Amino acid sequence: MSKTFSFNSVKGDFFGGLTAGIVALPLALAFGVASGAGAAAGLYGAIALGFFAALFGGTPTQISGPTGPMTVIFAATVVAFPGNYNAMFAVVFLAGALQILFGWLKLGNFVRYIPYPVISGFMSGIGVIIILLQFHPLLGASSVSSPLEALLKLPGAMAQVNWYSLGLGVLTMAIVFLTPAKVTRTIPSPLLALIAGSLVAIFFDMPVAKIGEIPAGLPKIVLPLFSPDLLAKIIPMALALAVLGTIDSLLTSVVADSMTKTRHNSNKELFGQGLGNMAASLIGGLPGAGATMRTVVNIKAGGTTCISGMIHAMLLLAILLGLGVYAALIPLPVLAGILIKVGIDILDYRLLKIIKKIPRQDLIVMLAVFLITVFVDLIIAVGVGVTLASLLLTYRLTRMSRIDVQEVSQQEWQADLERSIEDETQYGIRVITVSGPFFFGTTSQMQEHISTLIGTKVVVINCLPVPFIDLSGYFALGEMINTLGGENIKSIVVFKNGAGMRKQMLALGLGEMLGMDGIQTDYNDAMQLAWEYLGDDK
Repeated sequence: MSKTFSFNSVKGDFFGGLTAGIVALPLALAFGVASGAGAAAGLYGAIALGFFAALFGGTPTQISGPTGPMTVIFAATVVAFPGNYNAMFAVVFLAGALQILFGWLKLGNFVRYIPYPVISGFMSGIGVIIILLQFHPLLGASSVSSPLEALLKLPGAMAQVNWYSLGLGVLTMAIVFLTPAKVTRTIPSPLLALIAGSLVAIFFDMPVAKIGEIPAGLPKIVLPLFSPDLLAKIIPMALALAVLGTIDSLLTSVVADSMTKTRHNSNKELFGQGLGNMAASLIGGLPGAGATMRTVVNIKAGGTTCISGMIHAMLLLAILLGLGVYAALIPLPVLAGILIKVGIDILDYRLLKIIKKIPRQDLIVMLAVFLITVFVDLIIAVGVGVTLASLLLTYRLTRMSRIDVQEVSQQEWQADLERSIEDETQYGIRVITVSGPFFFGTTSQMQEHISTLIGTKVVVINCLPVPFIDLSGYFALGEMINTLGGENIKSIVVFKNGAGMRKQMLALGLGEMLGMDGIQTDYNDAMQLAWEYLGDDK
C-alpha cells in the first residue's frame, strides 16, 4: 500500500534521518577502523549503502550501513588481500551483485527457514569476535586480525598497557552504558562518548593512537579490477558477505515490520542492498546491511518512508565534507569502547537467559555455530549449523514417524466439529490445529495465520497432533500469543498430556502470557473454557 506524503511524514522523515545519521557517525568511523580499511572507508560505505538501499530497497524505514557482522567478514578480506585494495573491493562489488541475483531469484523468502539456534549462535559469536578484537586498541596495543590471535597476545598487551588509552576506553564505556535513556533520546550515547572522549584526549594532550587523516572532499570512483588468478579466492568471500548481508538485512526488516505494522518486500530489499554495496565498492566503502539499532532509532524519531534513509546518508556526506579534519583527532580507544558496547548488544540475551531450559538438540546446534564462528570461519559456521540442525531434525522425525488409523479418523471428526463451532459463534471462537512437527520450517505458516484471526474473541491452538516442538516453534507460538493478546484476543493452547510440551512452555516463560488456564491437555476442556470466555465477553 502506498504511503500518502504529508507535512507530518516529511517532518518525521527529516528528524528520523537526522537522528539515525548522528547515531551512525561514530559507528561508521569505528567499523572502518576495525576493518583495517580506515575510518574513511566506514563513512564512504555508510553514505553509499545508506542512500541507495533506502532509495531502491523494500523496507521504507530501514537504515543501512556498515554493521558488526559485515565488518568482521570484510576484515578477513583485508587480511586475505594485504595492500590489494582492488581485490578487497572486488569482493564487495561481487557480493552486491550476488545479492541482486538473490533478489531476482526470489530467495529472500528462504531466510525465514534458517533455524533460530543457528542465528543465535552466529550473532553471539559475532558479538564475541568484536569484543575480543577491541581489547588491544583499548589497552593501547596494536590491532590484531583474529579472535584467536587476540587471546594469545592479550597477556603481552596487558603487560605493556597504555593507561591513558585504557582510561579513555573506560570513560567511553561508562558513557555508552550508563547514560540515562532520557539523555540518549536527545543525544545518542555513542555520539556523546565520541565527543567527550575526544575532547578529554585533546585537552590533556594524551599520548594515545588516533584515527589519522581522513581524505577531504568527495571520494574518487575506482573500478574494482583484479587479476583473474584471484577469482577462486574472491568468490567464497563474496558469497559469505552476500549471504550474511542478506540475513542481517532481512532480520532487520522483520524488526521494522513489527514496529511499523507493515510488511517489507524481501526480494526488493535484496536488490537495494546489493546495489548499495556495489556503489560502496566503487568509492572504497565498507560493505554493510540493514542496521537494527539505527533502524529502530529512525522509526522512533518519526521516520516512515525511504526519505529518512536518504537524509541519513546526506548528513554523513555533509559531515565528511565539512568536519573530516576534526574526525582525524578521534582516539582509537574511544572507538574501541563504542565497539565493545556494540559487541555486547549483539549477543543473543533472549536465548542466553533460558539456555539451561532449551532442548538439548537446539543447544548443541547453537554452541557448535558459536564456537565455529569465533574460532574457525563465519560462513562455515552457518553451513555447519544448518546441516547439523537438519540432521537432528531428520533423526527426530524418523523416530517419531508412525501410521495410526485411529488418529486419522479422530482428526477428520475433529475438523468437522471445529468448523461447526466457528460457524455457530460467528467466528467468535476460532480453532487452529497444528498437525505434524512444529519446527523452524513450519513457523512461517503459523505467522501467516495471525492476520486472519484479528476480530475474533478466543483462539484455541490445538497442538494435540504435534509430536514435538523445537525452539523456533516455541518462539513463533509465543509471538503469535503476544500479538493476539495485543488485540485483546484470548489464546488457549492444547498439548498432548505427558509429551513434555506443557512443561517446556512454562520453562520458557510462555505460560505467563497465557495465564493459569491458558495451557490445557484436554480438548473438550479447552473448548468449554473458550465458550466461557466468549460468554464473559458478551
